[in-house]
Amino acid sequence: MKHLAKRITETSPKSFGMFAKAMQTGREDLIHLELGRPSADTPEHIKEATIDAIRRGDVHYSDLQGVPHLRRALAEKLSRKNDLEVTPDRILVTNGLTHGSYAGIMAFLDPGDEAILLEPYYPQHIGKVELAGATPVLAQLDASKNYAIDPEAIEAKITERTKMIVLINPCNPTGRVYSREELQALADIAIKHDLIVMSDEVYEDILFDKAEHISIASLPGMDERTITLFAFTKSYAMDGWRLGYLVAPEAAMSALLKITTNDCTHVNTFIQEGALAAVTGDPDVLQGLIDEDAEKRQRVVSRLNQMPGITCPWPEGTIYAFADISGTGFTSQDFADKLLEEAGVVVEAGSFYGAAGEGRIRVCFGSASIEDIDLAMDRIQAMVSDRAPA
Repeated sequence: MKHLAKRITETSPKSFGMFAKAMQTGREDLIHLELGRPSADTPEHIKEATIDAIRRGDVHYSDLQGVPHLRRALAEKLSRKNDLEVTPDRILVTNGLTHGSYAGIMAFLDPGDEAILLEPYYPQHIGKVELAGATPVLAQLDASKNYAIDPEAIEAKITERTKMIVLINPCNPTGRVYSREELQALADIAIKHDLIVMSDEVYEDILFDKAEHISIASLPGMDERTITLFAFTKSYAMDGWRLGYLVAPEAAMSALLKITTNDCTHVNTFIQEGALAAVTGDPDVLQGLIDEDAEKRQRVVSRLNQMPGITCPWPEGTIYAFADISGTGFTSQDFADKLLEEAGVVVEAGSFYGAAGEGRIRVCFGSASIEDIDLAMDRIQAMVSDRAPA
């Protein structure tokens, strides 16, 4: 259509990866391990708090930044859990982390600016950078070094147009939880070159083997240059609720609100009561969900490491295993396609996350029941065993 804006026609098409291919098959026997959605139901106390809010009439317009009592509770959580000492005025409740990242990118990037993404990257961040008229620049991390943050690779990508670095910690798709030393190296670069860091921390709670999540904004000199993004999506199995929040320097809040009040006015009023229940509720509920993810991780990674041609590092966090399938002789995309066609298991090709992901597949162990995970592992093993040398 000739009247479409150039920011639509001249930017990368939106891709849903293997999910789109799977939907085109029409098959009902597929096991979906490609989407980053929790299989668990939202805990009952969160649902009940939301239903109670509807019944008492919390159904009208409310605070544009998020209801004050929720933001106060979030400020307390940020102090206790993230070592971030912020006032409620520095918190903006958003329609999921996706909305928060869109607001952050649109508020800070102009046409002609550049934003550095660490590769393997999360594809949605690229689309937002392009919609802002800016250019995504990829700093490739090394699989042989467990995708560690590489200061030299990042600094080599900085130009006079660089304005932002996008970080995901814990990392989707690699499952890395970055160490304090890695984050400090990135912080040093941001301070040296006067850059904004947008830090996606949606998997902050889902940690394994005593991994420690550190918010980069808590490091010296980073509070005033970091937009930190959180959501209830993964931790509390609230993906369909579309509910998150961001923390930003006080001076940035009016700019962020200029974006969010124009695109959605404010977040749904009554679901914010569900968010409050999540933040202030029994921590054992959250731990139970994480324990279930840990059991699924154990089953997936141990089984993958028994399969010919596949090795899989143990993810330190998130709900993803990033398995190396290069020993099978397939490319990432070919392996994912064969798995869909022959085994009815849907995983994402590592190349979907950039060239640094080639030779890998991303398996979401959080998106299916334990029974389906065991069946999926059986199907994958059968497929690769049939192709293994005698």
